[in-house]
Amino acid sequence: MPRAFYSRWDGSEDPLAEPVDVRAVLEEMSEDLLSGFGARWALRRLQERGMRGHFGGLDELRRRLAEARRAAASRLDASGPLRQIKEQLDDIVSTERAALDASNDPEAAFKHAQLDMLPSGPAGAIAELRNYDFTSPEAAAAFESLLEQLRKQVLDTHFRDITGAMRNLSSEDLQRIKDMLAELNAMIAARDEGRPYDFDGFMARYGDMFPDRPANLDELLASMARRAAAMSRLLAAMSPEQRAELAELSRAILGDLDLAFQVDQLTDALRRFMPEAGWDEPADAWGDDAMPMSEAVDAVERMAELDDLDRTMSQAYEGATLDDIDPDKLRLLGDDAVTQLERLKQIERALEEAGVVTRHHGRLEMTPRGARLLGERALTRLLDAIRRQPSHRARGGAAEPTGQTRPWEFGSEDPIDVQRTVYNAVLRGGPGRAVALQPGDFEVTETETRPRTATALLLDLSFSMPLRGHWVPAKRMALALSALIQGKYPQDSLYLIGFSDYARRMQAHELADAGWERVHGTNMQHAFLLAQRVLGEDPRPIKQVIMVTDGEPTAHLEEGYAVFNWPPVPSTIERTLREAVRLARSGIAINVFMLEDTPELARFMDRLSHLTGGSTYLVASDDLGGAVLREYLHGRERGRRAS
Repeated sequence: MPRAFYSRWDGSEDPLAEPVDVRAVLEEMSEDLLSGFGARWALRRLQERGMRGHFGGLDELRRRLAEARRAAASRLDASGPLRQIKEQLDDIVSTERAALDASNDPEAAFKHAQLDMLPSGPAGAIAELRNYDFTSPEAAAAFESLLEQLRKQVLDTHFRDITGAMRNLSSEDLQRIKDMLAELNAMIAARDEGRPYDFDGFMARYGDMFPDRPANLDELLASMARRAAAMSRLLAAMSPEQRAELAELSRAILGDLDLAFQVDQLTDALRRFMPEAGWDEPADAWGDDAMPMSEAVDAVERMAELDDLDRTMSQAYEGATLDDIDPDKLRLLGDDAVTQLERLKQIERALEEAGVVTRHHGRLEMTPRGARLLGERALTRLLDAIRRQPSHRARGGAAEPTGQTRPWEFGSEDPIDVQRTVYNAVLRGGPGRAVALQPGDFEVTETETRPRTATALLLDLSFSMPLRGHWVPAKRMALALSALIQGKYPQDSLYLIGFSDYARRMQAHELADAGWERVHGTNMQHAFLLAQRVLGEDPRPIKQVIMVTDGEPTAHLEEGYAVFNWPPVPSTIERTLREAVRLARSGIAINVFMLEDTPELARFMDRLSHLTGGSTYLVASDDLGGAVLREYLHGRERGRRAS
């Protein structure tokens, strides 16, 4: 019966988004997984490059981010705010001079002289013009408008959009700003001294000055620190003369508003609160836009946000996850960038929900189901390749019907033949009567039982395997063989044994996560010993060993410890052969697939096959999967005929 589950929408899901195809994701990750990078690294590489043909990854977002940052830097001119103020002052002075020339004012010459003596810097010029008696009403109004703009810009430079709701900076507005700064500095002092403070009351009184609505004092200070640090970076990008001029202008404006002391106290506290905010680092600015001061600081702060976003998107720090990336900052690149990030997050969620990966002590690991799906993908490819070879015909099945039926007997494992069973009940009861089944009515489909097979796959994990390009094909083959047995021959058994300096049992999901081992030694003796142990305990009548290696044995066990020698010493060769012979004498077939054709390996394998009666095959890495699967299927066929 179909069942549905409902939960509250958290805003992150897109009901119209294309569902994540877990098998396609696993296919994208397969090469990295098979190469031994592990689930976490493989997933990270997938998230970096994205899903081909579906959506881009972090690399593409970071390229867009770099372009956005370059564009912002190419527009910003650190000297722009002063230049813009200077241009406005020049226009005001020009308007005033024109009015003087057109007037009969006896003081016109004196006023021209006053204008001629104005300081070249905006701060000094503004200070002089405040005491100047304008002849032109238009120039006087423009100057007052400029002062009003500068007051708002200086305040917004230190506190983002604090004047946004204020049409004019009335005396009441200024007093409220002063009160806010005094309370904020008092709260910071209480926080530093461990005393209680009323942040909620503060926000109830002044929350309209902070459009981002911080939830607590730390959030508020972090936002203000980023703003103040951006101002310091803008100043650092200026020449010493420009920096002094703008600082003088800012102090003059704030001093005029009786705010300089409170702002300086707050800035010192913000530097202590967030020392890592990039204070006094010159901002990148090579453009020529003469933007106002507050807009210039906005641009520097935006570039700082892009820098921080790039750091989190690089994921190049311990414990990094995609949840570290701030969607609000990412929205600087457009809403489609946020959608792309969510799709990348969905990949990991989909893998976990499908049971492909799991987190163990914070570490992402492949599950048995994930290993099986990975193996099935590899198996599908190998079987397609095998089917394209006309000389091969795949056979198998745990039990195949013979076309005959027989009466059911207690303990029979053959499937019930429903048609014959119902037919027998109808004949027994006669026409027109209800059908009531009795034990004697049951018939089963007669099947031809295949013998069960136990296989130990011995896989060389030594360092030479990846160096020679054999590791990924060998791993793909092992997972494909595991998937074949689980899916088509569930009554068979497979034991995975990896060996380098030592041998050890492995599960398919461990192999999916495992990489080659950077150790010296190819300890076939230990691998044969472990295979003897696991196959000896298995009740299945047909037993075989399949070994995959690229070199002769170079290590053996002495008193429980691995002894390595290169080139191989006679004691290693003899102990390995002795263990293989013991394995063969217990009725276990040995099949070895060699991935290299060296004289030393060939001589050893000749002795091994001669002493054990086993088979040795020389195969290329790309042909390994098909060769092993064919040998396994043929082995089952030989076992059926022998039985």
